[in-house]
Amino acid sequence: MDTLTLDQIDRKAAAALDGYLVRKDLVRTFSRQFPVPTYVVEFLLGRYCASIEQEEIEEGLEIVQRQLSDRTVRAGEEELFKSRAREQGEVKIIDLITARLDAKTDSYLATLPSLRLTDARIDAELVSRHERMLTGGFYAEITLDYDPIIAQEKNGRPFGVAGLREIQLSQRNVLDQLAAARANFSTTEWKEFLLRSIGIEPAGLTPRQVDAFLLRMVPFVERNYNLVELGPRGTGKSHLFQQVSPYAHLISGGKATVARMFVHMGTGQRGLVCQYDVVCFDEVSGISFDQKDGVNIMKGYMESGEFSRGKESIRADGSIVLVGNFGVDVEHQQRLGHLLGPLPPEMRDDTAFMDRIHAFLPGWDVPKISKELLTGHFGLVSDFLSECWSRLRSQSRLGSLQNRLYLGGALSGRDTNAVHKTISGLLKLLYPGQDAVIPDEDLEWAARIALEARRRVKEQQKRIGAAEFRNTHFSYVMGADGVEKFVSTPELQSENSIGGDPLEPGQVWAISPGGDEEHPGLYRIEVNEGAGNGVKILNKPVPPAFRESMGYAEQNLYARAIQLVGDKDPRHHEFTVQLRAFDASKSGAKLGVAALIALSTALLRKSVRGGLIVVGEINLGGSIEPVHNPVAMAEIAVEKGATVLLMPVTCRRQLFDLSDDMATKIDIQFYADARDALLKAMVD
Repeated sequence: MDTLTLDQIDRKAAAALDGYLVRKDLVRTFSRQFPVPTYVVEFLLGRYCASIEQEEIEEGLEIVQRQLSDRTVRAGEEELFKSRAREQGEVKIIDLITARLDAKTDSYLATLPSLRLTDARIDAELVSRHERMLTGGFYAEITLDYDPIIAQEKNGRPFGVAGLREIQLSQRNVLDQLAAARANFSTTEWKEFLLRSIGIEPAGLTPRQVDAFLLRMVPFVERNYNLVELGPRGTGKSHLFQQVSPYAHLISGGKATVARMFVHMGTGQRGLVCQYDVVCFDEVSGISFDQKDGVNIMKGYMESGEFSRGKESIRADGSIVLVGNFGVDVEHQQRLGHLLGPLPPEMRDDTAFMDRIHAFLPGWDVPKISKELLTGHFGLVSDFLSECWSRLRSQSRLGSLQNRLYLGGALSGRDTNAVHKTISGLLKLLYPGQDAVIPDEDLEWAARIALEARRRVKEQQKRIGAAEFRNTHFSYVMGADGVEKFVSTPELQSENSIGGDPLEPGQVWAISPGGDEEHPGLYRIEVNEGAGNGVKILNKPVPPAFRESMGYAEQNLYARAIQLVGDKDPRHHEFTVQLRAFDASKSGAKLGVAALIALSTALLRKSVRGGLIVVGEINLGGSIEPVHNPVAMAEIAVEKGATVLLMPVTCRRQLFDLSDDMATKIDIQFYADARDALLKAMVD
C-alpha cells in the first residue's frame, strides 16, 4: 500500500473528523475482491482504519481483510458455509437480507442470496425492528444458526437468523459533528471534500463538472425530490445510488411493480418510496409498470408525495431519480427531438409528467469514470455521510432566501417550487449546520444551478410544442435593488450565435456595416458602470473607428440624458467598455447607436431583449446616419441566430431586396431617433 502525501484538505479533515474518515483507494482494493457494495467495505474500514496514521491503517486493513474473507460468500462457496454452520452450530456472514411472511405457517422467512437460502427462520420481533427487510432488504452482519433437531423434521427449516447488525451508523449527533467540521473549510475545499467522500478526485475537474456531481447528491438531502440525469455511458450515474448509501435503492431496467414501488394492495405492505430516501431507476428507457395506471400513480406521487391505497392516503418522502443513456450526442439529440427522448414512451412526451421533474442534470457535463478520476485521498466514511444526508432531509434552507433572492416573472409556481428545492438541497450540502450564515455568492451559485436545471426541463416541454411553456427566460435578482440576471442552458447556445436570452444590463449585440477594406461583422458591446466619470475602453489597442463611435455615443448620452435615462446624471458615473468581435472584422466601425443603448441600459440597470441585434450610427448632432448595405446586415443577423433586428427607419425602402425566405425568419423593427431605439431595445 502506498503512503499518501496528505494535502490541506486531508489535514483539515483529519483534525475535524477523526474517526469518520477513510482512504478511498483502500475501499476500491476490497470492493473488487468481495461481492458487497462499497458502503459495506467502508463500514468495516471506518470501524478499523479510520485513522491517518500509516501503522494503524495497516493493522486495521488486516482485520478488514480477515473479516471480509471469513464472512462474505463467493460464488461456489455456499455449501462450505452451510457445512460450517452445521459443524459449529452457527456461522457469521455479511449478506443482503430480505424477509417475507409465509402465510401457511404464519411465520417470517429470511432470504440470504449469497447462501442461496430462501427459507431461513427469523423472529417476527427481529423483522418488525428492521422493517426494511420486507421491501428491498439491507446489508447486515448476520449470525446464522443451525438446529440439527429441526433438520430431522419433515420440511424442517434448520437454518435460522439468530441475530443481525445493520451495516449503517446510528448515532444521534452526526450532523452537529459535520457542521462543526465544515467551519474549518473554505467553500471550495468543502465541495472538493464532498467529492472525495464519494470517491471522486476533484483536482482536474472544471467548475461545471463539480457542480454536476453536487447536483447528483441533492436527492439524498431533499425530500420528494425528482431528478432526471441523461447522458453518455460510463459516467458512473448509478454508482452513487447503488454503492454509497444504504438509504438508496437502485431498480435496474425491466418492470417496476406498483406494489413494490408504492403499496401492496393486499397486505398493505409499504413500498420502496416509503422505505428508502432515494429510489433510482437505472437504464430508465427499459422501465415499464405492471399496471396501466402505474405512471399515473407515479405522477401523482411525484407531485404531492402521496398515493392512495383504497380510501387511505399514504405519504412518503422518497426521492425519485431517473437515469439513462443517450445513444447520441446532445446536439444530435436536440435535432432529433428533445432531451427527454430516452424516457419510456408513456413518459417521454407527457408535459405534465415533465413538469414534476425538479431538475434535469446534464449527464454530458460529467466526465467518464477513469482511474485518474478516482481519489486516493481521505473522504468521509459512507455510512457517516449517508446518515448525515438522511438527517438533512428534515431541514430546509429556504429561510436563507428571504429578502435576498427574487426569482423572475417567467417562472410558474411549479418552476419556483422546483428551483427552491434544488437551492435548498445544494445549500444543505454546502452548509450542514442549520444556523450557518450563507454568503451571497454561495446563494447565487445554488440559484444559477437550480434555474438552469429546471429550465432544461422547461425547454423540452417547449420543444413538444406546448404553448403554456413558451416563456423560458428564467432570471433572478439578488437583493432588493439588484440587477436582473438571466440563466441559460449552455446546450442551446453555440459559441458564435447570439441565443434568445436577454443579456445583462449594459450588453448589446450589434452588426458593423464594415467599410474601406472590411466586411460587415458581429460584435458585442459590454459596458459596466461605477463611481467616477468618463468612458474607459478596455480593448488594447482601442480600434480607432470604435473609439470614434463611442465618443459620439458618450456626447449624445450627456446631451440627451433626460430623454434617455431620466433623472440619472451620466456625468457622475464612470463607464468601462469592452468590445468583443465575433468575426474577421475587428474595427468596430459605426456602432454608435448600440454603444449608446449599452451605456443607457448599464445606467438604468435594464436588460436588452434576447435575440436582438442593433444596427446604426449616430453623429454628434444626434442624427441617425444612413446604412448603405441593410440587406447584407439582415442576412448576417439571420445567420447569427437573431430573432429581432433594430435598424434606422431610412433602411426601409432598401429592404425590398431582402428575399422572402430571409424576411420570414427575422422581425425587423425600425427606429427614428436614439430614444426610440432605446425603448424598442429594452425588455418590456
